[in-house]
Formats: sequence, C-alpha cells, structure tokens
Amino acid sequence: MTELDRAPADLRALVGVLRGAGPAASELHGFFDPRRPLVLARAPGRLDVMGGIADYSGSLVLQLPTQEATLAAVQCDDEPVLRIVSCGGPDGASTRSLVLPMRVLERGEASSYTLARSYFSRRDGEQWGAYVAGVLLVLMREHNVHIKTGLRIALVSKVPEGKGIASSAALEVAAMTAVAETLGVKLDPVELALLCQKVENLVVGAPCGAMDQIASTCGRSGRLLALLCQPAQLQGLVEIPPSISFWGIDSGIRHAVSGSDYSSVRVGAFMGYRILADLACLTVRRSDDPGVVAIDDPRWHGYLANVSPSEFEWHLAPHVPLVLQGNDFLTRYQGTTDAVTQVDPQRKYAVFQPTAHPIYENYRVATFARFLQREPDEAVLRQLGELMYQSHQSYSDCGLGSDGTDLLVRLVREVGPDAGLFGAKITGGGSGGTVAVLARADAGDAVRRVAQQYAERTGRQPVVFSGSSDGAAACGCVRLETIAQ
Repeated sequence: MTELDRAPADLRALVGVLRGAGPAASELHGFFDPRRPLVLARAPGRLDVMGGIADYSGSLVLQLPTQEATLAAVQCDDEPVLRIVSCGGPDGASTRSLVLPMRVLERGEASSYTLARSYFSRRDGEQWGAYVAGVLLVLMREHNVHIKTGLRIALVSKVPEGKGIASSAALEVAAMTAVAETLGVKLDPVELALLCQKVENLVVGAPCGAMDQIASTCGRSGRLLALLCQPAQLQGLVEIPPSISFWGIDSGIRHAVSGSDYSSVRVGAFMGYRILADLACLTVRRSDDPGVVAIDDPRWHGYLANVSPSEFEWHLAPHVPLVLQGNDFLTRYQGTTDAVTQVDPQRKYAVFQPTAHPIYENYRVATFARFLQREPDEAVLRQLGELMYQSHQSYSDCGLGSDGTDLLVRLVREVGPDAGLFGAKITGGGSGGTVAVLARADAGDAVRRVAQQYAERTGRQPVVFSGSSDGAAACGCVRLETIAQ
C-alpha cells in the first residue's frame, strides 16, 4: 500500500483532480509541473461545541474537527514567484488566483507584518491572499526561513466561508503544513498552529485566539479536543459517548472574526481584566507599545478564566462598570495586556458582560467535559443542554447574538428532548454563523427538521454539518514524486 493509498479520501480525490478529473480540474489543469514533486496536506474546520470567544481569556474549550476540510498542494518553482490558486464552494468551481513576486515578501512592500497587513488590505479582491502568503512571511520572520525558489500553491476547500466553522484556520493550517514539509521546516503540531494564529493576527489583522488553528491541527475524528487556552495547553481528547452526537446548523448569516462586534467584546474583556488587576493591587508596568501594559499576576496568571465565579460575584463584580468610554479607561488604567487589539479613546465599550462571560464559560466548559466522562442518561443530557443554552445566552448578553442563531436555538428547544435534541448554542465569534446542537446519535431527522423549519421561516437554506475527521497532524502529508499517471 502506497502513502497515497493510506491518505484520506478527499486527498486521494485531489490527486485525481490534478490529473484531470473532477469539477475543479479545469481550473487546476496545467497549474503544476507534472514532472516535479508535490506535497499534499489537509486540515478540517471545527465545530465549537463549548468555549468559543472565552479562548482569548484563557478558558478551557471543547472543539470537534469537521468532516469538511481544506486541501493544499505545494510545489517548488524555478521562477521566484508565489502563485496561488484557490478553488472553493460545493463544486470546487469558485476560483481565485494570486501572483506575487517573492521579493515583495522578502524585502518589498509586504516584508513585515505591518507592511503585509496594509499591502493586502489595499488590494481589491485579493485580501484573501493574506491567509496564504502570510504563511510564508511568518516562516521567514519566526523561523528565519529563506525561500530560494518560487512556490505554486493550490487550495481546494469544502469548508464554507463565513459560517463560523474556522474556514480561515483550515486554510492557514493546510497551507502551513504543506509549505513547511516542502521547505523542510520541522514544526511540532502546536507550534505550527500558533504560527498560523500569527498569520491571522499579524498579517490578516483578525484578533482571534489559537483555538481554531489548534483544533484544525491537533483534532481527532469523533472526539472533542480539550484545550486550555493559556495560551495553548492540550488537555487531551474527550470521547463522545456513542449514544450522542454533535451537529452544526448554519444560520446563513455571515460571521467574521474581524467584525467590530467581536473586536469590541474582546477589548471589553481585556479592559475588565485590567480593572480586576487594579482591584487586586497587582503590579502593573508600562510596555514599549502604546496602550499595552504588563501585569505581574501570581493570582490569576493573566487570564480572566482563572477567576472563579464566586470570587467574581462576592468581591469583584460590583466594581466593574457596565460600560466605559475608551478615553476614560486609558486615562485611569493606561492600557490592556492585549497586544492584538487597541482601545479606541472615542468609543464606549461594554465591559461588565465581556468580563463575566469567560469567568462563567470556563466553569461551564469544565462541567460539560466532566459530564461526558460516562454514558449520559436523560438527566445528564438535559444538564449538558442547559450548559449550552446558558453559553448561548451569555453570547447574546455580550452583544454577539443574531436573530438567525437565536431562532435556531429556539427551534431546538421547541423540538426538544422528546425528539432527541437537548441543547444548542451559537459558536465561534458569534454575530451569526453556525449553531452547535447536542442530540442523540439517531436524531438526525430531528436536526434536519429544525433546519427545514428555519428555512421556511427565514427563506435561508441552512447547511447542516455532521461527522468529523482527523486534524492536519494526524493526517500528515503526502509527497508525490510526480502527478503524472
């Protein structure tokens, strides 16, 4: 059996596409030199079962890698040019392409993180290229990689964009895995994922935590990846009892991590942590970056998630304002510990709820994980569902809900346990995207009935996600000496 024979079915299908079969074949035909070696990799999206936006505050999160994945193929080229073609959509026929001289990344207009972020943001219709070209830039800057050749990178994605199931992380991880293998750069899985987070934070300019990239890299099929985001401590895999399953239902409302709601909630959480540090009389030091401070924190170790709910309620919550003007905050507190976002002096931020959310969410997630350690009975399933409903409400209280996701959660409640549906919550960065559903393993018809009811009420035809697959690390890479038959 060859390396390709052992590869996942979608990677084997990609080779068929590169050899001229399938709907994306015409777009990729002739893109690669059939006589030269080629490296293939795959990275799934993820369903955020519990944890979500509490990741940047140090929470435990539980993530399920999706069946849908992004596939990457990389080949060296004699010409010092980066050529990227990306095929997406259900039939692989939605195609984008980008050509970039390597010198632009090495010493030109996109040779630093700040320059690259500005460069891609200005290029109408080519902003997506930051996710892929950013992989090369991060390897150059963080691992001192000197790329002596050009590269051709093809991407075929079945992870829908804007659905809140980490399409950008899947793209980054698939590209980073294949590029690193091509260039001979050895990275352990967590390091690879954290480099991909740098792509999104520093090149794309989206202030995400590391949850998505680590789930796409380190996840395993049919199990929940438990990750303590301090900043990225793998806690192992949580077996999903055979009697239950997790599904995703897309609301049809586009989600974006870079959106202002997500960013302002993140800023509010870090403002809250800075206020708690002041209440606890922790030592605060200014940094070289304006608006950023360092805090010596032996008590909570820099993370809101380490504040217990009772400690917050008894001693701290009465002193955290509901909202606070950015200028007033900066005058009193100088800045936050978050180097990814900045406090806008002219903006008023919600502070209390973004601060409270990760404190309670971390407790909910830990409780959720403990409940899954044995086969759940009806009472435990209802408790698991209650934790999901509480998480969903907390998102809404932060301002990250949406009419569509609220309706999906309400429909799950209405169909309810009698039909095998026990809980639901908005996922990822919120403000639309996908709702995760906890159901009995045989309740697929009930999940699809909720999706149909949603379509009838809204006119949006939701995608239903089911199944799972291994992350990029478990899949590994496939190296072909030639793509010729």
